Amino acid sequence: MEGLRGIPSVDVLAESLDPSVPRAYRVEAARAAQQWARNALRSGEPADPSVVRERARMVLGRLRTPSLRPAINATGVVLHTGLGRARWAREASRAAFEATASHAVLEVDPDTGSRGDRQAHVEAHLRALVGCEAAFVVNNCAAAVLLVLSALARDREVVLSRGQMVEIGGSFRMPEIVQSSGCRLVEVGCTNKTRVSDYERALGPNTAALLRCHPSNFAIVGFSEEPDPRMLRELADRHGVLLVEDMGSGCLADLSRLGLPKVETMRDVASWAHIATASGDKLLGGPQAGIVFGERRWVDRARSHPLARAVRPDKATLSALEATLRLYREGRETEIPTLRYLARGELELKRLARRLARRIGPTATVERAESEVGGGSLPGVSLPTWVVGVASGDPQAVAQRLRLGEPPVFCRIRGEKVLLDPRTMEEDELGVAAAAVIEAVAREGADG
Repeated sequence: MEGLRGIPSVDVLAESLDPSVPRAYRVEAARAAQQWARNALRSGEPADPSVVRERARMVLGRLRTPSLRPAINATGVVLHTGLGRARWAREASRAAFEATASHAVLEVDPDTGSRGDRQAHVEAHLRALVGCEAAFVVNNCAAAVLLVLSALARDREVVLSRGQMVEIGGSFRMPEIVQSSGCRLVEVGCTNKTRVSDYERALGPNTAALLRCHPSNFAIVGFSEEPDPRMLRELADRHGVLLVEDMGSGCLADLSRLGLPKVETMRDVASWAHIATASGDKLLGGPQAGIVFGERRWVDRARSHPLARAVRPDKATLSALEATLRLYREGRETEIPTLRYLARGELELKRLARRLARRIGPTATVERAESEVGGGSLPGVSLPTWVVGVASGDPQAVAQRLRLGEPPVFCRIRGEKVLLDPRTMEEDELGVAAAAVIEAVAREGADG
């Protein structure tokens, strides 16, 4: 108890902190430091008043620093979910800044002054790029799936292959999304094999749709089979039901030109699905968004559903997505960081790695490794790369110091080394990352 009485009061701690900082922050930092001291004493650890004051100063520093701030992605994971997935093109960032730094022509018709449609900023671009009759945008792909099924299949049956019952990030499962939309899920086929005949046997008078869900974060290899979607479209048309496709990662580019496996593009999907959904922040390379596209009569029914207003995007999303789509239409898709990172060849990567290693110093080595696409896109596909390795007695501690730096630097660990992969870095980030590594390693030496 004597130790507890020795902990400085909240008022005393708050007054000892930088007076230029708002008092609310100082009080919050003081309370956090006081609680830390209590916990330390109860567990038998010392909590000297000077240490408590230092703790309060550290907490205050964190409170004054925005938690959502820029970071350097040296992991090599192109679509790193924890780091915001797709890095926006400069055009997209500029467009979002301009749209949010002032009032914007979001939902008004300049010709008449009357209320307009916020979807007009992106729909024409999507129709041209995808070759669909209609399209609109919501805040993410899960919302798009929920909206489409709620609008077109509520209180009826939706048929889904057992091999496509995916769980996406955050433990959201496709069967649960189907059920949340008010539909009854009908499972068909096996995990590794589903045929057209499986879907056909499941059809009944209450069937509303056949649902295809791209297994974006895993791959089934070996003894596997799934039907051609064009055959499913024929089946759906014969029985008067919908073919709905959740393609997950929206892709507008032919990735085979980048040396990657060819994947279905949004234009491909539009050729067989009645209505489909895709993400804007994965292979498309834009902001987080869910894109609904396909035949007008079905898209318009989803668009007019009451849920559509609850999941509509804001002006920042729409402006960034419009700018990204314009880059595709103008043949400037190489300016989109996602595609540029995916396209980086080994010669460029080795050159960047050598530059980074020289800045770090003689302890850095240049080694071959593999990058990942990430974001639930192209599962199982590895990208050859060159990385910089820095040996450490405690690589976990070095990686933590890098993450806690300013700006945070995120790397990966292999054996006794921290690895920095330049695939996901810009050239002007190399020097910043190198300085952070030098400091983190030096602190390791001092602590040792």
